[in-house]
Amino acid sequence: MAEAGAGGPRLPELLALGQRLWDELESSTEPSSGAPAVQDKVRQGLDALQRAAAMVAQLELFSENEELEEIASADLKFMLLPALLGGLTLKQVDLSRRREHLESAREHFLRFLKLCRNYGLGSFQLPPGTAGEEKAESPSVPQDPTQPNLVAMAMSRTAKIERYKQKKELENKLASMSSSVESGTADEDQIREFYTLQIQKWIGTSLEEIESIDQELVILRSRDAARQAPAGPRGPSRPARTPMKPFILTRDAAQARVFGAGYPGLPTMTVDDWYEQRRKQGIVSTPQRVPGKSDEELQKQQQKTEEEEEDEEALRKARDWDDWKDTHPRGYGNRHNMG
Repeated sequence: MAEAGAGGPRLPELLALGQRLWDELESSTEPSSGAPAVQDKVRQGLDALQRAAAMVAQLELFSENEELEEIASADLKFMLLPALLGGLTLKQVDLSRRREHLESAREHFLRFLKLCRNYGLGSFQLPPGTAGEEKAESPSVPQDPTQPNLVAMAMSRTAKIERYKQKKELENKLASMSSSVESGTADEDQIREFYTLQIQKWIGTSLEEIESIDQELVILRSRDAARQAPAGPRGPSRPARTPMKPFILTRDAAQARVFGAGYPGLPTMTVDDWYEQRRKQGIVSTPQRVPGKSDEELQKQQQKTEEEEEDEEALRKARDWDDWKDTHPRGYGNRHNMG
């Protein structure tokens, strides 16, 4: 088993510390992940696991040219280092560095998945867009880009359900084996199976985390792009309106002379004058005249409309009076002088 140099913590001790802190964070009852106690454990765990990962790289425990059977049973657990690093990296809460943490965690998870695939651990596909990963064969039927890919959605849902079932089965097996492994009573075959099950559990976790990370990164990149995009050209701004001074609005010039005499401190203005002033300021537009009609014809039409409205009002009042007389006979309500 590989160990650190003299005077420093051994590699197994660093991994054990990182795993213990991870388990404590997962079972923590702290109301906020940003609590100082929580973030202290995150920093301690990351420090221990980063030092352990550096030792593994220095000792070259894993190689692309060897088979899974060539790895010692006690060394299998060190394959979990990238996955644990990814999990702890996601628990950092510095929002100003959120995108950096997401990208770093994704790299850790991806490194772990590539390592597992190299040794034939688990049957899975690397996330889309991974360097060196062949694209899955797609059906020859052309897909309408405006419609959702129902086949892909169904396959993704099925894969998630299957991963969830496998995760529960693995957790139950690990729980039944952990006591014997931790107490040192397990034989080599049991130790090897225990760490292999842990690796398979983290394979499912890594695939789920990468999927969530990719979704969040899309949102963050869109937000950053929107912030950096220059403001689009806007139309010409409307000139600031000058505040209006109080005035008396009259119907015609005759009223203007009358009200002007009573309120010498306030200017008077006819409706036509007021309208013309607002038109020059660009606040109102010139109304479109009805073609073929003169001012005299328009005035006659308006007078006719007013007369019709007055006739309808008089007719309504007459009908109301008739209705009232029908329900109130002569002398109704006069009971004062009755003998």
